[in-house]
Amino acid sequence: MTAQTPPSPPFRDPQLPIAKRIDDLLSRLTLDERVAFLHQFAPAVERLGVAAFRTGQEALHGVAWMGPATVFPQAVGLGATWNEELVHRVGEAVSKEVRAMRALDDRVGLNVWAPTVNLLRHPLWGRNEEGYSEDPKLTSAIATAYTRGLRGDHPVYWRTAPVLKHWLAHNNETDRATASSSVRPRVLHEYDLRAFRETVEAGAVAGVMPAYNLVNGRPNHVSPHLDDQLRTWTDEDLLVCSDAGAPSNLVDSEHYYDTHEEATAASLLAGVDSFTDHGTDSSKIVARLRGALAQGLLSEEDIDRAVRRQLSVRFRLGEFDPQYDPYAGTSDFDTPAHRALAQEAAEQAIVLLKNDDDTLPLAPGTRVAVVGLLADECKVDWYSGTLIHRSTPLEALYDRFGAEHVEFAEGVDRVRLRTSAGTFLHVPPAEDAPDVARGAEGALDPALLAGRTDLPALTADADGTAFALIDWGEGLLTLRAPDGRYLSVAEDGFVRASADQPGGWVVQETFRLEPHGSQGSHENRHLLRHVGTGRHVSVAADGVRVADEEETSPEIFELIIAERGEESVKRAAARADVVVVVAGNDPHINGRETEDRTTLRLPAHQQRLLDAARATNTRTILALTSAYPYAVDVSDLPAALWTAHGGQAAGTALARVLAGDVSPAGRLPQTWYADDADLPGLLDYDIIGSRQTYLYFEGTPLFPFGHGLSYASFAYADLTAGAEDDETLRVSFTVTNTGDSAADEVAQLYTRAPDSPVTRPRRELLAHRRVPLSPGESVTVSFELPLSCLEFWDVAIGGRRLAPGAYEILAGASSEDIRARTTVQLTGTPATPRPVRQRGLAAADFDEHSGAGIVDRTKVSGDAVTPAGGREAELLYRDCDFGEGVTEVTVEVEVAGEGVVEVLLDGDDKPTVLTPTPTPGPYDYTTVRAALTTDGVRDVRVRLRGPLRLAHVGFSG
Repeated sequence: MTAQTPPSPPFRDPQLPIAKRIDDLLSRLTLDERVAFLHQFAPAVERLGVAAFRTGQEALHGVAWMGPATVFPQAVGLGATWNEELVHRVGEAVSKEVRAMRALDDRVGLNVWAPTVNLLRHPLWGRNEEGYSEDPKLTSAIATAYTRGLRGDHPVYWRTAPVLKHWLAHNNETDRATASSSVRPRVLHEYDLRAFRETVEAGAVAGVMPAYNLVNGRPNHVSPHLDDQLRTWTDEDLLVCSDAGAPSNLVDSEHYYDTHEEATAASLLAGVDSFTDHGTDSSKIVARLRGALAQGLLSEEDIDRAVRRQLSVRFRLGEFDPQYDPYAGTSDFDTPAHRALAQEAAEQAIVLLKNDDDTLPLAPGTRVAVVGLLADECKVDWYSGTLIHRSTPLEALYDRFGAEHVEFAEGVDRVRLRTSAGTFLHVPPAEDAPDVARGAEGALDPALLAGRTDLPALTADADGTAFALIDWGEGLLTLRAPDGRYLSVAEDGFVRASADQPGGWVVQETFRLEPHGSQGSHENRHLLRHVGTGRHVSVAADGVRVADEEETSPEIFELIIAERGEESVKRAAARADVVVVVAGNDPHINGRETEDRTTLRLPAHQQRLLDAARATNTRTILALTSAYPYAVDVSDLPAALWTAHGGQAAGTALARVLAGDVSPAGRLPQTWYADDADLPGLLDYDIIGSRQTYLYFEGTPLFPFGHGLSYASFAYADLTAGAEDDETLRVSFTVTNTGDSAADEVAQLYTRAPDSPVTRPRRELLAHRRVPLSPGESVTVSFELPLSCLEFWDVAIGGRRLAPGAYEILAGASSEDIRARTTVQLTGTPATPRPVRQRGLAAADFDEHSGAGIVDRTKVSGDAVTPAGGREAELLYRDCDFGEGVTEVTVEVEVAGEGVVEVLLDGDDKPTVLTPTPTPGPYDYTTVRAALTTDGVRDVRVRLRGPLRLAHVGFSG
């Protein structure tokens, strides 16, 4: 007899619905195998032919952490393009490179953790570079385009499976694993949830990643909104992947649960499906899940629900149908098309901030001095891939204008470090040191480049090694040797000139100079502290190392400044027709994951260079290259530009814009504030109450949201708007290029509700479109928008409502540059007073507040209100209907903790005071009652004194 091949199991049958295939595979897995699937590194099941699987592949603006790949502009730069079509193509290119790289290295995952849709509420957030915009509409539009590109367009199979980061209201690195974001209902629904919702509803999202922080006192990894919001927005299974180490944080740093079994069970029940914890070691998570099952905290059904969601993603990625997967053979990697796209994206991301008297573009033959700490840099960030190609502004300007027309001055400070013994610190060049060292104006003394050893040594050279010192601000500096390598500290503690760039999770290339002793006219003595280890630098016979100060005394250095950077800048500026100062940040220093900024100001070193350039040459142009906004005075500069770090083609893009080969059309995706004083506290998430972002900010920004100039000019006309049915707002207008050059215009549509009885945005983006126009060309821009885009979250009804009245429709070139306007009258749904005797008042549903913070009512769900810092808060609830003819009711407050509650009705002189008996824990609520005289519709004020939690205010009788 001939042996027959056993039939394939149903989960291998691509003709069956995915749900049935998942059911079949689940039924074949043992409980141990299913539990093991819930760690980030799910093991293979060889008996079923199921491969190992890893959730998580970083792909924010290119494939990250897996070696060379095409590097596109940072996410905030992609946001600055305001171009969904472009971003969609970028997403396609990135996902193709993911597939191509996976074909060569199975460590590359197809479940990509991108994009980041956290809103850029506060510009000092260290991860500003990772988000798209401060506006939820723009953020969701760009994120949807990127995820659609990542997903692919096949109806069944996905090229990659994108996971949105980071759920929810996450906009601070300071205490990020323990801080709680207090988010009132209107901010939650109108702002923070919205960017996630519109992207998920678009259908190209595989899941989300919760953030490290807490929201309203409850960690995001046990957020009830994962089920009551996120999973109601789509019929698709969504995979929720924890952030790295966050499951352990629930016990170890947040102390929200007593045991890891409780915490892991609570996360799973809340909706987390994949646990990213302890790296590749899954044993601890598996043990916690098994322990939770044994204690009755979880059931097998709970395990299966999470495994099902993970398998849903794996089936959609074609893992079980390689013969039918249309993306299985994708090999596009570093193609000419990808290189061209990286350049196009970098060009479209550049924002022309200012251009007085048509200073730009530069005419052919212009003698250009390109100066500044970033003039010859092409920086990458933590989520960048390794550069295959790179262009710096200096290199690109050489190519575009000719080396004979370009002069360079980096502007570093040249320093030497003399020890207390009178010898100089000497760092030999690396083996591959160039013949001509980088420097302010060319080569240093060749004698300093001769010879090398593995470790820095002391030398009695008369001058010692001249280091390039760069102060990046806030006292953080780098020291670079003449061969271009940065001083760095290795695991053995020795200081070597070994790093191409500062970088790493813990940067090993940053130092601080700490004054030591008296500072006389002939003394300039410092300790040199290495920031990464926190230790001081010491000098010993075997080399230079960071000191174990119990064994070795730190060295006391005399800092000898050979030349200030501004001197070389002045020399270059004096010989040029125009100066381009390239300033900004290093993405690994001062503002990055784990580290917020403390100021909007340009670092003092770079401000010195800018001041020196413009004092020497009035035709000084500032080209900011940064991951975030600055508050920099440009009033006496004729021109200024900004771009995020633009990836591999950053320099080429900038040079082409400066030369006029491309007309800039990037637009600011967030407000640029004029001063630190304009900013709220970093942890103040109430954008309404503290008037944050362009939506509510009442001051004068340095540059407004949506701002960006062009080498052309544009006219807006013929604006019409109308609601032709009960669901759709139709708007159209014409835009005409009235300039002499072809250019893109970003037409922006805003609205405002001038007669709203509640605080509404000053302006709110409804839609936008980036349109290319030739000189003299006109285009009609039309939008059909759901009237729901004009709704707000009405706390009185706990839902969205379209208020009746006038709505201004505004078309223009930025949120402040409105070129045409009209008004539409909408019937909407009138407000009705709150029937408080029927349902009372949920504490968090206030209209206005002062001094209040929102916290968790229980560990599972609900909100309560407490005075911030345990002191005093006041809550206002408008238009509360007690009923006609009612003269007395009983007020009931549900509180936990200790303190006093005062209830005051408008028109009354004295509050009703309720003093509850203190309760032992934050979730031990008690109800206190008192008589209250009232009738009709009244505003209610509730004052809280002391560290208590108010959950509800009821009225009966």
